[in-house]
Amino acid sequence: MFLALNEIRHSKLRYALVIGVMFLIAYLVFFLTGLAYGLAQENRMAIDKWEADSLLLSEKANDTLNMSMIDPKLADEVEADETALLVQAPAIIYQTGDNEAKENVSFFGIDEAEFITPNIIEGEMFDGKGEVVADISLKENAGFDLGDTINISMNDEKMTIVGFTENAKYSVSPVLYTSFETVQSVRYGEMAESQELKVNAIIIRGEVSEIPDGLSQIGVTDFINKLPGYSAQVLTFGFMIGFLVVIAAVVIGIFIYVLTMQKTAIFGVMKAQGISSGYIAKSVIAQTFFLATVGVLTGLILTIASGLVLPEAVPFQSNLIFFAFISVLMIIIAITGALFSVRTIVKIDPLKAIG
Repeated sequence: MFLALNEIRHSKLRYALVIGVMFLIAYLVFFLTGLAYGLAQENRMAIDKWEADSLLLSEKANDTLNMSMIDPKLADEVEADETALLVQAPAIIYQTGDNEAKENVSFFGIDEAEFITPNIIEGEMFDGKGEVVADISLKENAGFDLGDTINISMNDEKMTIVGFTENAKYSVSPVLYTSFETVQSVRYGEMAESQELKVNAIIIRGEVSEIPDGLSQIGVTDFINKLPGYSAQVLTFGFMIGFLVVIAAVVIGIFIYVLTMQKTAIFGVMKAQGISSGYIAKSVIAQTFFLATVGVLTGLILTIASGLVLPEAVPFQSNLIFFAFISVLMIIIAITGALFSVRTIVKIDPLKAIG
């Protein structure tokens, strides 16, 4: 390490460029990871909020929530530790007097006495028809507030926001929790009273011992993976990040190899003085470790700082476990790339190198 650090001090600009390249690649990898994780979480936040184990959907729904239609009476035939009925309805809303600023949302009709009821961070729980509890992102990003009247663009039904919850997004859309009766009015408008209530899912917490005919069970993890676009999105970002990590290793490996070749004569003199190839090789590996660590940590710090100043609308979330894993992986692969330089050092003939 003594030789490695002294060489870095002697050629500050050269090694600053190496650290700069490593920093830029690390920053890009971390930033993409934060975006990928944030976007994935916005698809599944409301589902994770249930803390459930599985769902019961109609057999013909192909594990798709909005295609499942279940008679709520079947819930009485389900034998499980805990059950909760869910009615889901996508909609477009806007504030009264501002029908240009529209938001895509997802209504969750629930029984407030069941376990999927959300926590309230502002306001109160809905109590009666026409009252909703909204995800806080509608306040932070779209300007909705407690007491605001919202309109459903499909049928001009009006509702009032009485409370806000957090971490409640489904397929990237903010969730509005409300009663079954209110969801019926979202679906059918003035015809709601003449329509029979159908729930989309029976949410299960714990073990299930009896499932009625016509229903199929799916685990929460499998259900999330089958959300439209979720798996494709995760795989796409995963491959991008993986390739960037490999590219980072190749780049740092090439830099170290080129620097090693430029110092062939110096290494030849060192060998002629009795310094072993092993000592020189360890110095090169230690130097790579130092350069990669400084570059990666600088990129990590700047990424976390960037996340603090990004607008709320950007789906960026820091996950320290993911960041730590990627940091270690990038450093290890960079060192692995530097091992190619070690072979060159071992083959250096002192007499030829000195000339």
